Amino acid sequence: MNDVRIRAAAAADLGAVLAFWKVAAEGVSISDDRDGIERLVARDPEALILAERGGELAGTVIAGFDGWRCHLYRLAVHPDHRRRGVGGALLAAAEDRFVRLGGRRADAMVLDRNTLGQHAWRAAEYGPEEQWTRWVKPLPAATQG
Repeated sequence: MNDVRIRAAAAADLGAVLAFWKVAAEGVSISDDRDGIERLVARDPEALILAERGGELAGTVIAGFDGWRCHLYRLAVHPDHRRRGVGGALLAAAEDRFVRLGGRRADAMVLDRNTLGQHAWRAAEYGPEEQWTRWVKPLPAATQG
């Protein structure tokens, strides 16, 4: 894994990250837009972690910590870089971050239909908690003033 560079995203990376997710991520999120990703990085500059190989974006993960819980989102590896340790390196960086922040347990959002992703999460020793169901409500867009 010497050829993979792990680092926090910078403002200059955000356009490339959004384009990357269209190729490498499974599904689209309501917050996959410039405003959403800018807010994330402004609020927590170390939350969006990038993996680069040969100067190219190879993977991403969002390691969000709210002071109580550790949440993983948008673990995505470019198809050309899968099964080469990129996802594991990203998860190790995210978990190291959580430990430094005092986190005790990490959870991951994984689509039910994403069987490839489920395999990767299980290989990283994550597993579903069958007693939980995620409940969601889209919020109205904030008014611009």
